[in-house]
Amino acid sequence: GGNTYKGLIDLGYDKFTVPLWGGFDGFDITKPDPLYNKGMEGVPTDLNNYIYNTYKRAIDSVADPEFVDMNLLVTPGLTTDGLTTHMIDVCEARADALALIDLPDVYLPNHETYEADIKDRQASSPSDAANALRQRQIDSSYGATFYPWVQTVDEGTGQALWVPPTVAMMGVLASSERASQVWFAPAGFNRGGLSDGAAGIPVTSVSRRLTSKERDTLYEARINPIASFPSTGIVVFGQKTLQERPSALDRINVRRLVIYLKKQISILSTQVLFEQNVQATWNRFKGLIEPFL
Repeated sequence: GGNTYKGLIDLGYDKFTVPLWGGFDGFDITKPDPLYNKGMEGVPTDLNNYIYNTYKRAIDSVADPEFVDMNLLVTPGLTTDGLTTHMIDVCEARADALALIDLPDVYLPNHETYEADIKDRQASSPSDAANALRQRQIDSSYGATFYPWVQTVDEGTGQALWVPPTVAMMGVLASSERASQVWFAPAGFNRGGLSDGAAGIPVTSVSRRLTSKERDTLYEARINPIASFPSTGIVVFGQKTLQERPSALDRINVRRLVIYLKKQISILSTQVLFEQNVQATWNRFKGLIEPFL
C-alpha cells in the first residue's frame, strides 16, 4: 500500500523532519561581540543585516514618548552612521530627549579588530572625525558627540578598560544636574572634571591627547573634545549639540533646559485639558505655569 501517495500518508509519512546543520539562530556566536560594528559594513539595512535590525528595533522600542519616559538616549560603542543618525531622528521626533552618539574609528576595541599597538587602534584622527561628521550633514539640537575614548578601571577585575566617551558623559550629565541644575553647562573643570569623578567612574586616561589646534578642529565641527591637561587632569571641554546654525539651542545645557520645561509644562497642563477656552481657564493655566517658571 506504500506505492501511492495515499499509502504513504496512511503509513504516517505526511510530516517531515529536516535536520539543519551549521549556521546560527540570530546572533553569530562565533564572534566575541555579535553586535560588532564591523559586521555592518557595506550598506546594512534592517532587512539584510541581523546586527542592524537588532539595534534599529531596540531604538524604535523607545520611540513613543507616551510609552517610555526618558530624556537621554545612549548606545555606547555603536558607531554605525545610519543607526546613530536614527537615534538623533528618534529623539527629534519625540522632542523630549537628547541623543549622545559615538563616532566611528575613534578607537577600535578588541572585539572589533585586533591591533597590538594603541596607535593602530586610533583609525580616525581629529581632522578625519571632523570631516566625516561634516559630510553626514546632521543638523539637530537633539544630538551631541564627544572625542576621544577614555580609560577607566573595571570594578570587577581591577583592570584598565577603554570605554566610549558616551559612557563617561552619561555620568557627567547626571552629576552636573545633581550638583547644580539641568541648565548648567556639563563641561569645564567645575562640572566636567573627569579626573575629579564627574563621570561617576574613575577616568584615568584618554585614547588620544588633543593639542589646542585639534580641540579647535573638533569643536568647529561640533564635536566636543575631552581634553587632558598635565596639571589639572582630564576634562570635558565643550558642550555643543549637532545643530549647524548658531542659536541658543546649539548648546547642550539649553537643549536640556527646553526639554525639561516642555515635559514639566506638559504635565501641569493636563490639569486644564478639555476645559472651556475662556479667560478663567487661561488664568488657571498661568497660575500653574508661572510659579514653576
